[in-house]
Amino acid sequence: MERDPQHAGAMGDAPVAGEPLPSLPARFVAVFISPGRLVEQVAREPKWAGALLLGALLVALSVSLIPTEILMEANRQAAMERGRELPEMGAQVLRVMRIVTPILTFVATLIMTAFMAGVYAVVFAFVLGDEGRYVQYLAVVAHANLIAVVFALIITPLRISTGDPQLTLNLGTFLPFLPDGYLSTVLRYLDLTQIWSSLVIAQGAHAIDRRRSFGSAAGVGISILLLFAMVIAFIVQR
Repeated sequence: MERDPQHAGAMGDAPVAGEPLPSLPARFVAVFISPGRLVEQVAREPKWAGALLLGALLVALSVSLIPTEILMEANRQAAMERGRELPEMGAQVLRVMRIVTPILTFVATLIMTAFMAGVYAVVFAFVLGDEGRYVQYLAVVAHANLIAVVFALIITPLRISTGDPQLTLNLGTFLPFLPDGYLSTVLRYLDLTQIWSSLVIAQGAHAIDRRRSFGSAAGVGISILLLFAMVIAFIVQR
């Protein structure tokens, strides 16, 4: 394990031993302006429920703002690319989908956040031998994910105007000259806001176990993100 002898935050925030965990609204702001200080507090007092529910609610809100017709058309286009064809949906079905889709998105976000926390816990605590409990990684991941969630909500109008509900600000955006293929697909799934979130999670891993340097944790976090992008791109390209 790479050790960090200075025990200092890597994002410009000094350790905050003894400070109480702020309220959820204060944590919501702090994850953007003072993430190092926040994860120090969250690692020491791992409250996760509020951030987890808030993140899921914001994701569900962003989905609910997108017209159901755009979501269904995107699904239809994806099916056609796989050689299948979805049947036309009636008005009643669309109304039901408008209610059901945000609910399913909310539940799926809760599950995915808990799953990703488990991935980080397994990698850091079991594979790499760091000290730390699952609940600490869950609290850090739940707060860090608020970054990607907020930016997804911000670009919702752009998703509506382009008719692309999957639109993100990703690495592929800066390399439009790349031909369509596996590499370009991988880059499209490397969302810049998720990379930002991963760096905050890395700072959290450093706060959970001081022996783990921020640089080492960041390398692990980006590697996990890249691995997921590669797997998803492989499935999509099949």
